[in-house]
Amino acid sequence: MARPLPQPVRIYEVGGAVRDGLLGRPVADRDHVVVGATPELMLASGYRPVGRDFPVFLHPETNEEYALARTERKHGQGYRGFEFFASPDVTLAEDLARRDLTINAMARGDDGALVDPYGGAADLVAGILRHVSAAFAEDPLRVLRVARFAARFDFAVAPETEALMRAIVASGELATLAPERVWQELARGLMEARPSRMLAVLRDCGALAALLPEVDALYGVAQPPAHHPEVDTGVHVAQALDWAAAHALGLPARYAVLAHDLGKATTPAAALPRHVAHEQRGVRLAGRLSERLRVPLDCRDAAALAARWHGVVHRAAELRPATLLAVVTAADALRRPERLATLLDACAADACSRPGAAPDYAPARILRGALAAAKAVDAGAIARAVARRPGGENDDAIAKAVRSGRLRALRAWRRGLPE
Repeated sequence: MARPLPQPVRIYEVGGAVRDGLLGRPVADRDHVVVGATPELMLASGYRPVGRDFPVFLHPETNEEYALARTERKHGQGYRGFEFFASPDVTLAEDLARRDLTINAMARGDDGALVDPYGGAADLVAGILRHVSAAFAEDPLRVLRVARFAARFDFAVAPETEALMRAIVASGELATLAPERVWQELARGLMEARPSRMLAVLRDCGALAALLPEVDALYGVAQPPAHHPEVDTGVHVAQALDWAAAHALGLPARYAVLAHDLGKATTPAAALPRHVAHEQRGVRLAGRLSERLRVPLDCRDAAALAARWHGVVHRAAELRPATLLAVVTAADALRRPERLATLLDACAADACSRPGAAPDYAPARILRGALAAAKAVDAGAIARAVARRPGGENDDAIAKAVRSGRLRALRAWRRGLPE
């Protein structure tokens, strides 16, 4: 049990909990700053230490974080190049000054009074993302954080903050970010309500070209207006991401949407607006992007599948049974049906986000039906029957027989579909 901290120690709720409370949004995590305390005093009061770089403690009952008020000083490159100084003499205003944005630099005392030395409440009302101080430019990760908050709240970036973000990009410090940290922020941004805002903010300051050049290259690339009324490929991808967010698709599907059209950026200018064989080129580019960012395997596989097969899936109504089986097999859907479900989600975002498109994605029903028909085939029984034949214990012979059985089932299922 925590023992009360003695006066004049003061505890404040800070950061996202205060911001989200003012916005009327659910508060997931609560962080606190302790002013006037020492590590020894926190330990004596029952708090458990967890911080390595600076003193952070967990409340023994709630497990919420309590950090000693601190300042910081940059001494190297990148987001790791900081020294932290915690002392009972550090004030709340000094602690809040090291935070990234004014909307994250507010606090509430035990009495519920708002402490807002940098105008965060006014920026919340105005819908502005504004840096607290010039120290913002010392941490390159903040470029991605601003873009992520833009995707969450649909706020505008203050011109002076965008200028600092441009300066960070120009400095080359984005290259010091660990791929895992870039992916973490990108993934969180993709899961926000307006992922297109993240892309727009990154593009406006030049960070999209620095971090995701394969995506940045899509902007300005024309597409056939008959299929893509939005024409611009980058605009199309942004719209598809927002459709995915509006339909609560999972992260693998959203990343697949981000990567599904990368091959179009490599189409020769003379061939535009057509994009012959962009799928194969897109698989290579998606793989390169995933490798560089060290993307998790489920997202990596989803991106590769969407890049290769989205055009085929869109034509499901006219596909032969052999092609339908090829899609099912490529997705390994007979063993892992969730992979096909993710592919179909990404394809639905691609198709249904286009202006004037139908809200219902009919190819998904067809592919799900094809999967059910293929799964209904008793592969074990076929394998046993082949094995009983003279010389039948041959893996290739069994595989061919199982495939033939599934094709027969798909042909029968196809004949039962309405024309």
